Amino acid sequence: MNQSTAEPVIFSVSQLNQRAKQLLEISFMNVRVEGDISSLSRPSSGHWYFSLKDSRAQVRCAMFRSSASRLKFQPKEGDKVEIRAKVSLYEARGDYQLIVDTMKPAGEGAMLLAFQQLKARLTAEGLFNAEFKQTIPKVRRVAVITSATGAALHDILTVLQRRNPAIEVDIYPAMVQGAEASAQLIEAVQRANRDNKVDAIILGRGGGSMEDLWCFNDENLARAVFASKLPVVSAVGHEVDFTICDFVADMRAATPSAAAELVSTDQSQTLSHLQRIQQRLQRAQLIRIQQYKQQLLNLRSRLRDPAQQLQQQSQQLDRLEQRLQRAWQQQQQQRRFRLQQWTQQLQHQHPTTTLKALNDKQQRLSERLQQAMQRNLERRQQQLGHQANMLQSLSPLSVLGRGYSLTQTQDGGVLQSADQANVGDTLTTRLAEGMVESQITAIHASTDKS
Repeated sequence: MNQSTAEPVIFSVSQLNQRAKQLLEISFMNVRVEGDISSLSRPSSGHWYFSLKDSRAQVRCAMFRSSASRLKFQPKEGDKVEIRAKVSLYEARGDYQLIVDTMKPAGEGAMLLAFQQLKARLTAEGLFNAEFKQTIPKVRRVAVITSATGAALHDILTVLQRRNPAIEVDIYPAMVQGAEASAQLIEAVQRANRDNKVDAIILGRGGGSMEDLWCFNDENLARAVFASKLPVVSAVGHEVDFTICDFVADMRAATPSAAAELVSTDQSQTLSHLQRIQQRLQRAQLIRIQQYKQQLLNLRSRLRDPAQQLQQQSQQLDRLEQRLQRAWQQQQQQRRFRLQQWTQQLQHQHPTTTLKALNDKQQRLSERLQQAMQRNLERRQQQLGHQANMLQSLSPLSVLGRGYSLTQTQDGGVLQSADQANVGDTLTTRLAEGMVESQITAIHASTDKS
């Protein structure tokens, strides 16, 4: 029996991810994305992994070592950056990600937009048209407008001295960076025209960031250069740097040194010819590059790039390395916890702990014993004092202290009655203080019979 419709194709998961990866990479080969860096990771492989996010979404990114090594700055967590990347898919997990080729701090985009808008407006007004460009004549005297202390002036003077020492140089110093730079550059261009002593003007400075070179993108400076009656050679930054002054000037030099070479000899025809050849070469190269890109897309749709396979395996290896590090750290933490528990148990069961407890108990008992002995001694002292007081109160000596005396016979007996003594006997009388000896001369019997 014939089937009226073909059976639907059934993909495996790996085949589906592979097809999705190819479609993403073909459709989004070169995109620019701006966002904040988060979850930045730099494993030992040299590759970088992070997320790029804004207020509502985020996307995973991978920047391999070959691309990361070309960066001129080190991004950190929370930095706002602009990246150029291709959209891809990490097949092992089906994760959508960006493979980052270049990265730069965000913020230059607004300046670049302002640059492009001003360039478009001045282009529409015709300030860049070739018909207004003045030919650089044979220069005998040149005005150099730049910083008096910058390297650009030194480079220009060095080249002129080497190529044609007869050329005279008038220096018009001006700031080449900062808020006041544009006004000083405009005044220097206008003053050179008023002086009218030179054959041409070199306007420039050394290289720097777009922000450093921004004063040369000033509209008023561009109009002052366009209105100059003297031909102006713009030499701002390095070869890769372009400013509005470069487009409006009669000639652009890649560097200040190159500007000195241009004005030291008449090379206008050669430069014009080279510019035409360069434009033709650029057009031819662009066409050739587009053809190669299309061929590469066709080949890429049929052939899996081994480099991509290596990149994916490298990503997987980095993730395994991170998992291994986390597992090892967890094991170490568990071991430290168990060791701490065992140490505490050992400390509780250590003989030193028991001996200390016994010593503490012995000290407490000793203190209690000393306290009991002290209390007992005090009690005995109190009893002794009480008994001594009682004994003192019963002592005959205490009676003597009240004025009484004690009389004793020669044999030491106490004389209690006159009948116990005879005339002539010697008696000893004991007083409270001292004794008195006396001899009986008479004896009188007591007559009181009551």
